[in-house]
Amino acid sequence: MMEDKLEIKYDGKPCYNIVLEDDFGRLADFLNQTGKKYGRICIVSDTNVASLYIDDVRDALYRCASLITQFVFQAGEPSKNLNVVEDLYEHLIREHFDRKDLLVALGGGVVGDLTGFTAATYLRGIDFIQIPTSLLSMVDSSIGGKTGVDFRSFKNMVGAFYMPRLVYMNLSVLRSLPDEQFQSGMGEVIKHGLIADSAYLDFLIENRERIVSFDPESIFHVVKRSCEIKGAVVEEDPKEQGIRATLNFGHTIGHAVEKLSNFSLFHGQCVAIGSVAASYLSMKKGCISEDDYKKIRKVFSDYKLPTSVSASSYNAADILRTTKSDKKMQAGKIKFILLEKIGKAVIDTSLDDEFILEGINEILK
Repeated sequence: MMEDKLEIKYDGKPCYNIVLEDDFGRLADFLNQTGKKYGRICIVSDTNVASLYIDDVRDALYRCASLITQFVFQAGEPSKNLNVVEDLYEHLIREHFDRKDLLVALGGGVVGDLTGFTAATYLRGIDFIQIPTSLLSMVDSSIGGKTGVDFRSFKNMVGAFYMPRLVYMNLSVLRSLPDEQFQSGMGEVIKHGLIADSAYLDFLIENRERIVSFDPESIFHVVKRSCEIKGAVVEEDPKEQGIRATLNFGHTIGHAVEKLSNFSLFHGQCVAIGSVAASYLSMKKGCISEDDYKKIRKVFSDYKLPTSVSASSYNAADILRTTKSDKKMQAGKIKFILLEKIGKAVIDTSLDDEFILEGINEILK
């Protein structure tokens, strides 16, 4: 049995643990270790995940509260909106949830973001924990306290920084992921190597066969190392005032492509496409070599992630315009993340539209 625990600090003080396990067996133990007692627990999930795991989680938590209820919404990015949040508010009100109760986010990034935002705003804040069930949510969205929902056509424009009490990962659930969902998670995993750890990127390249075949030791190392990388960044900059922005490598153009695809592409696929564009611009600025750029394209491609989109379906000017509606704008300029070298990312606000268009055109084929 493989297990591990990573402590995440906030303002230098212990805030919550990330627990890596291979089942739900010790969920109650780790929840009790937070030192809080809860009268009511609401498990929030979506229609895909609930059918697989909600009963297991309910069984694991049965002794932790006098009442366990559940709220299940339609799976998919279109549900990540204020209307679903309102429905969850109503459920909590009707079940008499108060500030001493708990929300449990069981699912991928949409579930985690929406549940966290609800927890941050219901009665001005109640506790929640994350139980991520996708690779993407394990290595990215469940860590760091970013919560939020999409507003009309604008992704993640309404939200709050609000820390969970616990992040509990049952790695065995990854075997139930559809291939495209797993590949999407690898988009964020590869990004971590690019921005923070070149040796980790090499591990991903050298162990691809073991990773895609779900070798337990390899998967454990991938999730743990990515959690360590993101955890270290969010500890240093919990509210994205500085270095945390480097986690957005690939996201500026990636988010624009994601929106223009009407969310038909997975988030990690769009991060891969955006990372290729950002790597190309890093090469054009002389920060990385052409060989580095080719290596980056290849690693995404080897994990079956897209490195371009169809020029007949996407327009460069539309992508550029959409990047400017992103929340990463700073004083009217795009806060772009580039690579100083493989393993180190930098923030650059000097890129003009003409230069960014070069990167966009590189991913239009």
